[in-house]
Amino acid sequence: MVHLYLPEVIMSDAASSVEPLSKREAEVAAAYADGASYKVIARDLGISPTTVRSHLRTVYGKLNVTSKIALAQALADPHAPSDVASDTSGLLADLALELDEAMRRERAMTRVLRIVNESSGNLDDVIDEVLEQALEICEAEFGILMEHHGDFTFTEMRSSNISVPFSDWLSAQGAFNPGADTAVGRAARTLKPVSIADVSAEDVAYDDNPLRFATVTYGRARSLAAIPMTAGGRLIGVFSVYRTRVHPFNDRSLELAQAFADQAAIAIKNSQHIKDMEARLDRAAATHEILEAISNTSDDETPVFDAILGNARKLCDAPFAALILARPGDEIQAMIAHHGALKSTEDYYAEGRVPMDPDKSFAARAITEKRPVHLHNMMDTDQYRAGVPNVVELCDVQGIRTNLFVPLVRDGEGIGCFVIFRHEVRPYSDEQIALVETFATQAVIALENVRQFRALQARTREVQELNASLEAKVDEQIVEIERMGRLKRFLPPAVADRVVSSGSETMLQSHRALLGVLFCDIQGFTAFCETAEPEETIEVLQTYHEEMGKLINLHGAGVDLRMGNGIMVLFNDPIPCDDPAGDAVRLAIAMRARMGELCAGWKRLGHRLGFGVGVSLGYATVGLVGSEGRFDYTASGTAINLASRLCDAADDGEILLSTRAGIAVEDDFDIESRGELNLTGMREPIEVFRLVHDAV
Repeated sequence: MVHLYLPEVIMSDAASSVEPLSKREAEVAAAYADGASYKVIARDLGISPTTVRSHLRTVYGKLNVTSKIALAQALADPHAPSDVASDTSGLLADLALELDEAMRRERAMTRVLRIVNESSGNLDDVIDEVLEQALEICEAEFGILMEHHGDFTFTEMRSSNISVPFSDWLSAQGAFNPGADTAVGRAARTLKPVSIADVSAEDVAYDDNPLRFATVTYGRARSLAAIPMTAGGRLIGVFSVYRTRVHPFNDRSLELAQAFADQAAIAIKNSQHIKDMEARLDRAAATHEILEAISNTSDDETPVFDAILGNARKLCDAPFAALILARPGDEIQAMIAHHGALKSTEDYYAEGRVPMDPDKSFAARAITEKRPVHLHNMMDTDQYRAGVPNVVELCDVQGIRTNLFVPLVRDGEGIGCFVIFRHEVRPYSDEQIALVETFATQAVIALENVRQFRALQARTREVQELNASLEAKVDEQIVEIERMGRLKRFLPPAVADRVVSSGSETMLQSHRALLGVLFCDIQGFTAFCETAEPEETIEVLQTYHEEMGKLINLHGAGVDLRMGNGIMVLFNDPIPCDDPAGDAVRLAIAMRARMGELCAGWKRLGHRLGFGVGVSLGYATVGLVGSEGRFDYTASGTAINLASRLCDAADDGEILLSTRAGIAVEDDFDIESRGELNLTGMREPIEVFRLVHDAV
């Protein structure tokens, strides 16, 4: 505590150059040096903060000091010399006070920012600190932070130093529209700060603006400022500060109030993010619990209803939730499940006192119209004002105010509804209504599951008798499926699919068929293997079979067998075709084109490889050959051997055709005779044709 020297003490000989302080100036100086703010000094001395600053400016000038520390020293030791020239004392006093005020504002904002940063979603701490610092820095007596709920409807989120009558009035209002002509209403609509010099002097009808009436009558406010709080361009609330004297807020005060409002907006937004995340987690947990109850319930919907109603109460912050079943045309409604203890409501439904009449029951209206009915205040309804007995009893006897009715709809018909109420006027959010709608859908699923299960039980005995007669047939089908599965494991896919689709294995027996036969191989492959690394050999062979396999599948061949670098392809068995020789030639042309590209690439790697094809047309014996665990569907005969020998005789890039194959395709392809060749295994020379290289 700084010792206060009276004016006559300051007028000692050692300080004869210092002007005396008045008693009020001395009181202000001593309080300020002790750390009191303008607002506290003004309150204690019964003067305005502006007067406090004026006194301090005079004190700084008289004592020739430029800081609060120097002021304290001068008051403590009036004999200490001053190093401030008297002709500059006024300017320095102003600068010193402005510096003190700037530092005070900086400390206040730093404290708020620190609390915002450390709050971890604790909104109460942040808002309390924002209000406290804002009132201090803005020199206001009390403040209110109102949260916006859409459609210019607000509720009091927090207040500081507010009078008891004003506080009671705000609590009784709940959610309300402050009116377009109030400072709060104007700030909300323009998203700009609004300052009113004297609310009592404005020509505003109190009847249309209850907030203005309460501000003047209960709050005793005179000057006020309302600052919009926004986030992302969206209004989230209004921050208001009030003075109980006519002392308008200047631009600096509005800037300060806006700064605090911005911090409050950030805190609210952060808190909302955390609440939204927690709400999502709660909804996810509720959904999981309900779905688990549905999956575990077959003949009793009670566990599902318990899970739904319990979660509805918790997530909607309501004391009671119930499920009503009734349909349009019923006389009364029946409560079949509830959560929360409210015996009077249970008895009310049990006694059959709630009619299924949309004009007398909001639940009946929700069921009939198949849409939610949300009553912010049941006492503010035509039914209550008209004295409908059940509505009056719910309001006056049971104390219900906000009520929500969400219908259960099955196959386009309302079959019941959820009822969730509160004893205070506090409307449900859109998210809460949507959540209860989801619960209603899940309740319908539970009801339908139980209905279907019971219907299924009624049919079970007939089904069991039918199943007994079908068991033998099923066993036969299982045996058949297993047989077909074995076929697919041991036969080429095309053959296995053909057998399965025919439903018989007779086609696997040895038989004669007219085949188009194609043989192809990589020329020079043996020499390549002798010099190449094993990895190179495998890579070339793998690429060759992959690329040729794609073309074989694309051209619809029935069977292909692969032996090292040699490939045999059969057309017309087991998959029939109209032009087996032509199909074989078309595949050969496609193979030659692709192998030309592959061989060119291999040549750049130093591998000299070629490609030859032989095609024949003739009858051969076809069938299944092998033993248990490995079967091949293959063919044997002269046509098979001939195609193989033609492949051996073909030069690089050459496609050779047997006489019969050449005659079969000569109208569609450009071929020429290569003369008679002596082929290994053939008794006599055979005239051989070759496909002209550029024929397509």
